[in-house]
Amino acid sequence: MSTIRFQALKEVQARKPLDSLGSFHLSEVFGTNVFNDVSMKEFLSEEAFEKVIEARDKGISIDRKISDQVATSMKSWAMSKGATHYTHWFQPLTGRTAEKHDSFLSPIGDGRAIERFEGNQLVQQEPDASSFPSGGLRNTFEARGYTAWDPTSPAFIYENTLCIPTVFVSYTGHALDFKAPLLKSITALDKAATSVAKYFDKNINRVYATLGWEQEYFLVDTAFYKARPDLTLTGRTLFGQSASKGQQLDDHYFGSIPERALRFMKEFEVESLKLGIPVTTRHNEVAPNQFECAPMFEEINLANDHNLLLMDVMEEVARKHHFHLLLHEKPFAGMNGSGKHNNWSLSTDTGKNLLSPGNTPKTNLRFLTYFVNTIKALHEHADLIRAAISGAGNDHRLGANEAPPAIISAFIGSQLTSILDDIEKSVSAEKLSPETKTDLKLKVGRIPEIMRDNTDRNRTSPFAFTGNKFELRAVGSTANCAQPMIMLNTMMAEQLTQFKKDVDALIKKGNKKDDAIFSVLKRYIVESKAVRFEGNGYSEDWVKEAKKRGLSNLRTTPEALRVYLRDESKELFLKHGILRDDEMEARYEIEVEKYKLKLQIESRVMADLAINQIVPAALKYQRDLLTNYKGLVDLKLSKNSDSLKDAIEEIAQRVDTIKKSVHQMIEERKKANTIESVEDQADAYCEKVLPYFDVIRYEVDKLEFIVSDELWPLPKYREMLFTK
Repeated sequence: MSTIRFQALKEVQARKPLDSLGSFHLSEVFGTNVFNDVSMKEFLSEEAFEKVIEARDKGISIDRKISDQVATSMKSWAMSKGATHYTHWFQPLTGRTAEKHDSFLSPIGDGRAIERFEGNQLVQQEPDASSFPSGGLRNTFEARGYTAWDPTSPAFIYENTLCIPTVFVSYTGHALDFKAPLLKSITALDKAATSVAKYFDKNINRVYATLGWEQEYFLVDTAFYKARPDLTLTGRTLFGQSASKGQQLDDHYFGSIPERALRFMKEFEVESLKLGIPVTTRHNEVAPNQFECAPMFEEINLANDHNLLLMDVMEEVARKHHFHLLLHEKPFAGMNGSGKHNNWSLSTDTGKNLLSPGNTPKTNLRFLTYFVNTIKALHEHADLIRAAISGAGNDHRLGANEAPPAIISAFIGSQLTSILDDIEKSVSAEKLSPETKTDLKLKVGRIPEIMRDNTDRNRTSPFAFTGNKFELRAVGSTANCAQPMIMLNTMMAEQLTQFKKDVDALIKKGNKKDDAIFSVLKRYIVESKAVRFEGNGYSEDWVKEAKKRGLSNLRTTPEALRVYLRDESKELFLKHGILRDDEMEARYEIEVEKYKLKLQIESRVMADLAINQIVPAALKYQRDLLTNYKGLVDLKLSKNSDSLKDAIEEIAQRVDTIKKSVHQMIEERKKANTIESVEDQADAYCEKVLPYFDVIRYEVDKLEFIVSDELWPLPKYREMLFTK
């Protein structure tokens, strides 16, 4: 056995679970490291507290005098918790978070110093905008960029640092992050959704989207992770033969959580709760060493911040427990990958969920209004959702009998389908007859009863209605939730704006409000019918059926990302003030280049491992077989050596194929790198370089089965995936 692999196995066998955290109530630690309402009331003046709440809930700006008060109080609170530094915590277009720590320390002369933190340091900072992805919006010599405080997301303490959630924009005002457009999409949705809500309740003054994410992940022992260069450099195993036993028996899913993993979960949950992340669910997922956690629903901006923060916390705590956290969408071939289901809904400032039926036909009509408009929005803008979930990692997962397909559709269940069909058949004119009104009210009135025993779930659907929310199941596990949520919020803002115009136009013609709403909903139900699908999204029949319906099937990331460049996409985001044309183009360029670079890195790692580790191990074993074969021939026992000869020949053939394929892959990579356009480079990597991955992997995985176990250089699936 190779020295590195042997050492890794030895380390893992010696592992012991860390001591438990002790006994306490989780509620005692929740939010203790967050500058939340309780902390603000304690440390802020009444005036400052009210101004911060106004800024958070109503978007009213905070003046310099108040920001100075807030900064001083925030510093006092943070120092009482042991903080020594502060940072503007932001979300550049890398997909994760960024931070630059500064000390509170400020020299005052005479060899003395004090701790100081003022309003201008709270409100605005200046990181280097040219060192983050900008898609051409910033040149190297144009370095100025700004982070600006987001008071809608509370400051928190992590690792003795006061972290202040912020947006990140360029000197020219371009958004260079995910948070700025997310906040704008929230505002646009609020405006459109609230105007529609007033048809049903004049007391509703605000509508906000909520998000409940579900984070899937794998754990591998740190020793195995370090012994696998493909894992350390790409986040996934580029080689590896499936273990004899994987997930076939479904015995890991919801099974008893392994002790080491459970100790890790308990600690990261406590650390998360201290940061106000309401993590409540933990369980084994389908694949060995795969797990999931999920929190309570929160306002969408806060929920997204919490998901990004949680990933950092999980990675940090995993290291303490001698694990490495794998968030890649497909770290192991032949087994389920990991997603991040985004459960999206709409709530009001009066405490109502707009996607949950009420107890009367009136509130049920409100539910149907938002429900049907969501489906209509998906029908009109499905390709934007597909673009938002694209990525090199997710391409391995979408449609692979574990995640929804690349075709975007909505599942609503047979019972709600029946309701929509009834409305479609019943409403035949703009003005309803008394009989039709009565019939419709009876049908609509059935919704609460139906929803108590809602339909089965469809795990093959990318966008499924699950009772009082829509579940976007196709988001990848590494993704920043903001990207698909920006798309969903924006297309809903557009759809609800159009709905209001359509209904108001009928009311002006003399139709009663309910008649007008029913009439428009009926038209939307008919127009969006193609995007509704109740069957098996994995089947080839659905691919053919979707094509007949005119639904897109954007199979690869380069295909999907081109949606950003469509005129209608740019017009949509410009109209609602979310992103300008050049910001859309920049995001396209960033994502395309990210895709290309990931394939480039994987190609290089694959070539390195194949030529420098796999082939030498195979040739060494081949030499051992040749020595054995020669000995048998010398003893005149060659007639009993056919199996040895076959193995020697097979190794030679597979090594030859690997070497030739690696050489050809490198040549295609070189050609791709000479292409000037990033878009064309991505296409070349997708069409010319990527196909060699499967060819090389197939041969290497076959060699893993042939070559002696003691010579194989990389930890195997059966070793990595069953760590207790």
